[in-house]
Amino acid sequence: MWQQNYEPVGGSLGLSAAVAAIPVLVLFFMLGVKRKPAWMAALTALAVAFVIALVAYHMPIKLAVTSTATGAAYGIFPIAWIVFASIMLYRLAVDTGKFEVIKDSVGGLTNDRRLQALFIAFSFGAFIEGAAGFGAPVAVSGAMLAGLGFSPFYAAGICLLANTAPVAFGSIGIPIVTLAGITGLPPMLLSAMVGRLCAMISVIIPAYLLIVMVGLGKTLEVLPAVIVCGFSFAGVQFYVSNYVGPDGTSRRTAIRGCQRFLLNTDKHSDFAHAYACVRCGGRS
Repeated sequence: MWQQNYEPVGGSLGLSAAVAAIPVLVLFFMLGVKRKPAWMAALTALAVAFVIALVAYHMPIKLAVTSTATGAAYGIFPIAWIVFASIMLYRLAVDTGKFEVIKDSVGGLTNDRRLQALFIAFSFGAFIEGAAGFGAPVAVSGAMLAGLGFSPFYAAGICLLANTAPVAFGSIGIPIVTLAGITGLPPMLLSAMVGRLCAMISVIIPAYLLIVMVGLGKTLEVLPAVIVCGFSFAGVQFYVSNYVGPDGTSRRTAIRGCQRFLLNTDKHSDFAHAYACVRCGGRS
């Protein structure tokens, strides 16, 4: 029975890791430098990985072919099927005009760009990540922000930063489920450990997001919103990932975060106005 050698290149872990990274670098090169279509870049990287598995890692060709087929099947049915359904739902909402209704409803909650970014990019984006994942949060949330007047490139960057917190449990927990299948470790154990790590990051992501957007001074004007978003998100993320499971962590966390945000929208705006007045020496 073939066993993987983690130091096949000269008995060096560093050199072996460098060789193993070549398919990833090829993928980035094809996408970013050569500007090739995603399917072409993916197939090129797959071919390179296949050759490296045979030549560097001395993987039996039958096992290499089987691994390739298994990976392709897993990518098509659990992953691509979720993405396809999400895109279909998004296109249905856009073509029927319902997406504009959703965008106007969310945008009508507040005119403050900082609060819009927190709600749409962070809270609502986390829900899209939990339900669909794989770029859908940036596409959907970014489109909503762009419709509210944000620069499209700027909106995409904001959504990418905000998506740091929920991505580990994206697409109905596929990353955790996949990791459990590969390692053989219990999914709940992995979910709990990842949830503990992500909860610490989730506390600071809203503040970091706004500091990048508008700077520290403007962020302090909406400090209650930052605290509510960060701690409510992190608390629910910790609880669900540790005691419920990975499949609903991002969705339940996002729903709770949206609820807390909506219940305090007026208070956030009032605090921002009052803090701005104080900074201006009492002038409204």
